[in-house]
Amino acid sequence: MKAMAAADFKANSEASALAERLRALAHPTRLRILTALGASKTCQCGEIVRNLPLAQSTVSEHLRILLEAGLVRGETAGARTCYCLDRNAVRKLAEDFDRLLAAIGRHEVAGGKARRA
Repeated sequence: MKAMAAADFKANSEASALAERLRALAHPTRLRILTALGASKTCQCGEIVRNLPLAQSTVSEHLRILLEAGLVRGETAGARTCYCLDRNAVRKLAEDFDRLLAAIGRHEVAGGKARRA
């Protein structure tokens, strides 16, 4: 079963792409940004900066990393950019991460869903 899970992971996802998305999650501020965007039903512009104790330029850098990882979408509205969580990308990340965990023996994949071993 484990060998099969490893093959599934390699066949269904490039490890480097998953690593880039996980790297984008490797900072508490970016996790806070994703959580805030996930809780919102609409795109946010200045709210992200107002809710963090950081300079606008620092928040912009974190948003750039999340955008490059494909976890966030940005839409320009005049001079401002509004940000939304890309929920499909987050679902895909969860699926790919579950496959990785199955490949390393943390989970068993049964019926397309990962479950704890």
